[in-house]
Amino acid sequence: MTEKLSERAAIFIDGSNFYHSVKDTLDVHDNEVDFRKLIEELKRGRLLISVYYYNASLDRSYNEEIYWKQQKFFSELRGIPGFHVILCHMRKILKAGKEPEFKVKGDDIHLATDMLSMAYEHLYDTAILVSGDGDFVPLVRKIRKLDKKVENAYFLISCSNFLKKECDFSILLDEVITEKCLKQSKD
Repeated sequence: MTEKLSERAAIFIDGSNFYHSVKDTLDVHDNEVDFRKLIEELKRGRLLISVYYYNASLDRSYNEEIYWKQQKFFSELRGIPGFHVILCHMRKILKAGKEPEFKVKGDDIHLATDMLSMAYEHLYDTAILVSGDGDFVPLVRKIRKLDKKVENAYFLISCSNFLKKECDFSILLDEVITEKCLKQSKD
């Protein structure tokens, strides 16, 4: 166990990918997930350096009630020791005769920059990437060349086989969350 505790792990969560995956897979919202339990499952007995969660605030003027629910969720995440919420930009796309679409912008580049710079600074031994986005493959390759391990936590609905193959270890979150990481009572 001493060997595991000396291994330093950092968790990087693609918040938008997580939100859509947990919603589409389990029909729950991310605020129904107990992130403290999820962190315990992911770190697997290693020394946790920190957790980074990348997302964007919703458009307050579009739906104030949902906006405030999200702000409460972000506040709860910030209350977890070592948990950092990195907010990027929300892009509003207007198309004639349709409801506006919203897309998180900048989250992937922030995640990649943090994960890579922390690898260069030797701040962790293992990076745990919570995302199914195959766009992270070049990042994973570079980090592994720096003699760091990369693990992938993903949902079946949004997984990239290319990403999984590039990582040292992967974990399917579908069962982990439903069996161990849902809050007991819904907010």
